[in-house]
Amino acid sequence: MEKKPIILLNIDSLMAHPLELAVQTGRAPALQFLMENGLYDPAMVSSFPTMSVTIDSSLLTGTYADQHHIPGLSWFDMEKNQFVNYGTGFRETFRLGMRRSIHQMLYALNNEHLSHHVSTIYEELAKEGISSGSINSFVYRGNVPHRLKTPRFLSAFTYFKNGEWSTQATSLFSLGTFSKIRPTAFTPQIAAGNLKYTARELRYLIRKNKLPAFTFCIFQDMDARLHFKGPMDIKGIVKVDRQIQKILNMYSDWNEAIKQSIWIVIGDNGHSATGIKYKDVVIDLRKVLTKYRIAKIQRSIQKKDQLAFCVNQRMAYIYKLDDKVQTHAIIKQLKHDHRIDVIAWKEKGSVYVESGMNKGRLTFHPNGEDQDVYGQFWSLEGRLDLLDISWQGNKLQYGDFPDALARLYGALFSQQANCIVVNAKPGCEFKAQSTPFHLSGAAHGSLHKQESLVPLIIAGTKMKPRFSRIVDMKSFIIALVEQYKGKGK
Repeated sequence: MEKKPIILLNIDSLMAHPLELAVQTGRAPALQFLMENGLYDPAMVSSFPTMSVTIDSSLLTGTYADQHHIPGLSWFDMEKNQFVNYGTGFRETFRLGMRRSIHQMLYALNNEHLSHHVSTIYEELAKEGISSGSINSFVYRGNVPHRLKTPRFLSAFTYFKNGEWSTQATSLFSLGTFSKIRPTAFTPQIAAGNLKYTARELRYLIRKNKLPAFTFCIFQDMDARLHFKGPMDIKGIVKVDRQIQKILNMYSDWNEAIKQSIWIVIGDNGHSATGIKYKDVVIDLRKVLTKYRIAKIQRSIQKKDQLAFCVNQRMAYIYKLDDKVQTHAIIKQLKHDHRIDVIAWKEKGSVYVESGMNKGRLTFHPNGEDQDVYGQFWSLEGRLDLLDISWQGNKLQYGDFPDALARLYGALFSQQANCIVVNAKPGCEFKAQSTPFHLSGAAHGSLHKQESLVPLIIAGTKMKPRFSRIVDMKSFIIALVEQYKGKGK
């Protein structure tokens, strides 16, 4: 069979409804071409929390967070007794410490936090002598050593000696000013390239006939726009589509593009529209749990601190720092806020779920006798409707919370910490100290289908993943590489 390189384009925050609107109005001809000449699924299930680093980790390792150990964009490291933040917003990262956040994002994420008990697509392909490329992704762990140099003006904000650091990445590796594929490339952004930069890096590989067997590219720009413009804004899609048009134009015609390569386009997470009034839609955890002593993010953990909050927009982790604090007392307090629709915690290998909106409790753990639509087995007891789960024949079917059991289990068991997961109802989001919020805009992070279902486009092959989930993409891509014998350059 003819060798065909695989190009995966991850359009951050791409959602089905605005994508279809852009296509129907003729404003996204490149995406329309790929959709009409391939497979289009508007409802691929993302990871949880629906934050980019967790999603990309699930995509690249084929596991949920209980195995890859990246709990979210913000979490608390109980071993080091410190907050971990890969960049939730300027005010929050500034208070935490810019040096720590930059180090966590650029180095610790891949070299310390991402579990070494799982392997990435890049690592598995490298074992077979197959090359790969990463453009603009902060999750990049591979088998090829790279020596990177931080720009002089930024080196003061890092722990790297002389601003230089070593990491393991893909053979072709592009990450803003730190690593470039084009020798003379310039990026207007420090940590990562914008959509034009990403497209130029990919076009260079095509023009020079240097495409590896698998290339992962991320277009990040749209996410920030949607936070302020709302989920139905399509201008970001139009801008990304223009760049994809330029990429496809590298070939004699667009049909030749899908003849020579396999094109996969995905969104990573959706957005949920947020309300207008602060007091109605912003859930300030400091006020909900006001009787407890809350750790301050700008200082080291104190002996008197009882709780720590790590907010990922529409979901949050609540950590117990004091063993004397009773989990059930916290749960009882959280249930008083009717804007919190899922409250979950773990005990002895099981997950317990309650709600601020509904009465009752659901308990579940894996390896039982109840099978879901993804072939996963569970043991469940209690109120299935708390997670909008129902029986479809002899299998469990998911509603408002796609693949809820595996994704919620993954988040709670992503770390050893004794923590509680809270999920905000649509229109609302969480806040703690210096946490950014998005009134009259949009936010993500939660278990809800608005943020959890994203589009998938595959052109250039008849193959498709076993299930339409981010977590199934790794095995699908490796199978594609094997099918099309893509050894790369």
